[in-house]
Amino acid sequence: MAGFKTLDDIGDVKGKRVLVRVDLNVPVADGKITDTTRIERVIPTIDELSKKGAKVILLAHFGRPKGVPAPESSLRPIAGAVGDILGKPVAFAADCIGKEASDAVAKMAEGDVLLLENTRFHKGEEKNDPALTEQLAANGDLYVNDAFSAAHRAHCSTEGLARVLPAFAGRTMQAELDALEKGLGNPARPVVAIVGGAKVSTKIDLLMNLVNKVDALVIGGGMANTFLAARGTAVGKSLAEHELAGTAKQIMIEAATAGCALILPSDGVVAREFRAGAESETVEIDEVPADAMILDVGPKTVAAVTEWIDRAATLVWNGPLGAFELEPFDKATVEAARHAATRTREGKLISVAGGGDTVAALNHAGVADDFSYVSTAGGAFLEWMEGKPLPGVEVLKK
Repeated sequence: MAGFKTLDDIGDVKGKRVLVRVDLNVPVADGKITDTTRIERVIPTIDELSKKGAKVILLAHFGRPKGVPAPESSLRPIAGAVGDILGKPVAFAADCIGKEASDAVAKMAEGDVLLLENTRFHKGEEKNDPALTEQLAANGDLYVNDAFSAAHRAHCSTEGLARVLPAFAGRTMQAELDALEKGLGNPARPVVAIVGGAKVSTKIDLLMNLVNKVDALVIGGGMANTFLAARGTAVGKSLAEHELAGTAKQIMIEAATAGCALILPSDGVVAREFRAGAESETVEIDEVPADAMILDVGPKTVAAVTEWIDRAATLVWNGPLGAFELEPFDKATVEAARHAATRTREGKLISVAGGGDTVAALNHAGVADDFSYVSTAGGAFLEWMEGKPLPGVEVLKK
């Protein structure tokens, strides 16, 4: 991978203590992990280093303990799950620094894997405190970052360590950076972006960046209503940020100046209630009843979206087209996602998607595995799409 040091550059790791920053911030309900995706993603890096004889020491955070040890934020229960998926025991140390950590590291044999306690149990972690960084580094000879999802944070375990130890990108980080480069860094054109979700206010920077990077920008979800309203279209009781009309107009001007086609809904599926199975109808976008709300885009809009997907060489997707959590308002998102998946399987499209709602929507459509790359990194993926430098990535550059 050009520009970044990876495991291909790391050399002989036999007997070396390798600190590996991973994302184990998995969802837990009633004491049980409900989704192991993030664990599965870091297994290739752990397994590769272990098989090459490294002493693999895992650093991670869990929850938001705010610098204070908290039982509910302990990584201890996660160690067993990592071991189960890895297929070998994973030891655990009750602290990430000090005697607890150093004693556990001293007991390691070549190929062993050890998980250290939550780095965020120390106030210095999120402050990127050099003193804490040195304490973490004392247990390692090399540093590998395999947690792209935390790369937008300049913390000790995500950025600081790369400044004091030889640093490399893990396999998941490498795959993510490769995918992002193909998505917006140096993409095959035409590039189409689909951006949905509830609010424009959370994605102003994203939209401003994209109109200067892509050939067409599809806006869906509740945020499309803000653009429609800014254009003078009555949107009834639909979710819309009317106070952002000026911002929406500015984005439309930016798109026109940059030669970016801006695709807004031409028809919509409306209902009087926000619930699954609510009575609904499809109307032209300028005929939304005053007492109804737009909960999905209509078939004409879907046809326009799939037509743009057919033209595209690259698709970047963040956010659903409608209220996909509620049937029948999932129809447009599912149809567009399946169309993109088919084009990807046929080798005609590079498709990169990310963001929590996006991953859930693609899973709902049954096509997450068919996209070229689906990022599980929420904030980091969004900041990358906004064109912002990510501290945990910048520090890995050659």
